[in-house]
Amino acid sequence: MKTLQIKTAQNVNIKFTVANVGQRLLAFAVDNVLKFAYIYIVYNIFDFQALDRAFNGDNWTIKAISVLILIPVTFYSLYSEILMDGQTIGKKLLKIKVINEDGFKPSITDFVMRWFLRIIDFNLFILIVVYVMSVGLPNEDMIVGLLFIFGKLVGLLLIILTKKNQRFGDIIANTVVIYLKDTAKFSDTILVDLENEYVAMYPNVIQLSDNDVRIIKETFKSAKKYNDYKTLINLRSKIIEVTGIVSKHKSDTEFIETVLKDYNYYTQKM
Repeated sequence: MKTLQIKTAQNVNIKFTVANVGQRLLAFAVDNVLKFAYIYIVYNIFDFQALDRAFNGDNWTIKAISVLILIPVTFYSLYSEILMDGQTIGKKLLKIKVINEDGFKPSITDFVMRWFLRIIDFNLFILIVVYVMSVGLPNEDMIVGLLFIFGKLVGLLLIILTKKNQRFGDIIANTVVIYLKDTAKFSDTILVDLENEYVAMYPNVIQLSDNDVRIIKETFKSAKKYNDYKTLINLRSKIIEVTGIVSKHKSDTEFIETVLKDYNYYTQKM
């Protein structure tokens, strides 16, 4: 599997596994089954002949209603990824999600960009198809069919051929789809064990974010493993600079361990 390596501000390398084409296709298939199920149910609920009679054959009104019905399908991947932190239902089932190339959650602009550019990834030759159908070339059906299939394959080919398995929308929006391994250990998260009677010392730790704490823990583990005292000193200084904590510990190791525990204590109490 391809991996995405990101270097944090503390020079710690974090690796993500990039979702492969099979995982993305299956997620895409699940999402499309849901879309078609929605369309099937809605069009079986609505009696369009009755609507036609109610609006006296006003085609524009009927078309407007049809467009409104299709809005949830049209914008499905966009609002799903925004509301579900980079996932659709299909992506969630396949344990994959969209992240920024820097390892963070994409902005709404990023999500809109990758959604809008599906036009190129999956419908690149739609205008050519319309032109061919309007001109009436020989073997029109075969040409239209080939153009349709090739247009749908652009996104798939890009995922297969690009270094980070990115379709065109991902490349422009600087996003990557990663695989969320379910083999993550407790020690790989920001969580730490706390005694029942634990008493916190540094309330200012709540100024840190989950991502800050994740980076601190990764850096701390690496520095301890290789006895990198310089990194421990720099990490302690950075924490104090960001939070304004007045340290009560002489040892860098004890101070950072306490910061991690305090963050867990206060966030669990909130």
